[in-house]
Amino acid sequence: MKQNLKRITPAPLWKAASESYWWYLNRGRHVLAKALSSRWRNSRRRMQELHNSHVGERCFIIGNGPSLRQTDLTKLQGEFTFGLNRIYLIFPELGFTTSCLVSVNDLVLEQCADEMKALELPKYLTWRARRWFSGDRRAVFVDTDFTGVEDFSPDASERVFEGFTVTYVALQLAFHMGFSQAVLIGVDHNFFTQGPANQAVVSQGDDPNHFTPNYFGAGFKWQLPDLEGSERAYRLAKNAYESNGRRVLDATIGGKLTIFPKVDYNSLF
Repeated sequence: MKQNLKRITPAPLWKAASESYWWYLNRGRHVLAKALSSRWRNSRRRMQELHNSHVGERCFIIGNGPSLRQTDLTKLQGEFTFGLNRIYLIFPELGFTTSCLVSVNDLVLEQCADEMKALELPKYLTWRARRWFSGDRRAVFVDTDFTGVEDFSPDASERVFEGFTVTYVALQLAFHMGFSQAVLIGVDHNFFTQGPANQAVVSQGDDPNHFTPNYFGAGFKWQLPDLEGSERAYRLAKNAYESNGRRVLDATIGGKLTIFPKVDYNSLF
């Protein structure tokens, strides 16, 4: 039937209808839901209250690379820390939690929602994940988007481009909160698993790409990284921070990312 409709429909009309359809599936339904949702209004209010709440302070954004095993994370107790995705797997070893959690990937959120809901800390999650976090009062929903214009949003109560990596979302949240310095650790920017960028795959065994083998262990569905796309986003973040008199520093031990100035982790304390 689809092919028959396409044959009898003028090409411009078919193109417009197709684009509208895919916009609705990928973003439009979430935009429409926002307009009617008290949960969205509450999240937006909470994000607005956080604006410039940490002016002049520094924060750490903790990635999940294997280099975390070479990093003395006990030094971070008392620092403001953004934990990403499944960072909570290391909490029992640390004896403390990150200040908050950031997660925007649909596959991660769907599979880990129960674990994340059990965490007693603020969570900044994509609005798309709202159905998995019903009743979680610590969840703050952000209007993240992985399509459309690649940009850096200084106001996280509005649309936030995902930048092909949750680290980029955390950088925008840190900027929104007013941090003058954001320090990256565990952002190895190096994956042993190879394949087409953004392709969804199912892990066949231990995970060599993160700080623990069971991070994306056997049977876990995840997306292969888009390192080139994330580098474009990181450049946007670097420009935004520096043009406002702020800095992003990379203290990842042995990391492959070359966008931000490198700094020795231990020299920060």
